[in-house]
Amino acid sequence: MSMPGGTEWILIILAVLILFGGKKIPEFMRGLGKGIREFNDAKNNVKKEIEDGINEKDKATTQN
Repeated sequence: MSMPGGTEWILIILAVLILFGGKKIPEFMRGLGKGIREFNDAKNNVKKEIEDGINEKDKATTQN
């Protein structure tokens, strides 16, 4: 499956404009950006917790 070309993007944008209207799009994009930001924060927190757990395990094995 390939990425949409120029014509497909124009049709997608027109469909979004028709469905949401010009006034709702900024709210929609702001919400989308906030959701992506929260997802990335959660992903980074999980990654940090896993790395901290691995580091604690390594410290515990080297002390024994």
